[in-house]
Amino acid sequence: MPEGDILKVTAEKLALALVGKPLVQAEFRWPSAGGANLEGATVTDAVSYGKHVLIRFDDGRTLHTHLRMEGFWKIAPTGTPQARGSLAAKYSHKKKDAGANGGPLEIRAMLANEQWTALGIALGMLDLVPTYDEAKLLGHLGPDVLSPNFDTEGAALGAARLLEFGNWPICAALLEQRAVAGLGTIWMAETLWTTKTYPWLKVSDMDDAARISLLRTASNLINRSVEIARVRGFNAVPRRAHGQNRNFCVRCQTPIKVSALSGPDARPDQGSFDRIVYWCPTCQAEC
Repeated sequence: MPEGDILKVTAEKLALALVGKPLVQAEFRWPSAGGANLEGATVTDAVSYGKHVLIRFDDGRTLHTHLRMEGFWKIAPTGTPQARGSLAAKYSHKKKDAGANGGPLEIRAMLANEQWTALGIALGMLDLVPTYDEAKLLGHLGPDVLSPNFDTEGAALGAARLLEFGNWPICAALLEQRAVAGLGTIWMAETLWTTKTYPWLKVSDMDDAARISLLRTASNLINRSVEIARVRGFNAVPRRAHGQNRNFCVRCQTPIKVSALSGPDARPDQGSFDRIVYWCPTCQAEC
């Protein structure tokens, strides 16, 4: 599932293409929004919060989307074959729709101005709501790890929220969006490796300073990912732990191990609910 850094860059690209320009065409292939009319509305903002994207319009409505596992937004010049949907077909032979029908990837949303068309493909969640109702959709989430004030305010709030999951291992608690929004398995693993934290340390066994420091590290890492991706793409973002199970730890040369949230000796099957954890058994040994 895409993490906060991908959603941040996605929202920035949507803003660049759509903000300040009236829509000449809009279409939603989603039951609750299928009949909505947004033609003539002007996009005023496109932002991310955690793993969510909010596109706001001058008529007081907001389009909220979540990518889930398979979804993505793509932008193409209006009037080109890509803007008419062939872009989705390009990917349909490689991936399957996240929906129950198991069919090819589908365009779930289309927003077009005279210059650019944004296609929401295989989106996992879509809501068109009054802008003042955004909090009803996102109010349960913890502070966004990519918010500008996370270092000064969000980390302390997130650290307090982590305590609500005090019996959980820290590797699982970092993935809980009600504690802090935007982290997934990649930046969970990278954060724990960077701080030399044993992934199955109980949250309640960490003091306030340790939890705050951990979340500030997470914020720094994911913000750095955004900075690199803006210039060179996400493939250029270095990873020291996640996905490195066939490589040696760059700190101590111990082979990186792949385990699961349920414990260091567990290995999740593909598609299971027990999510994967990459870690170094030496640098991140249990104290």
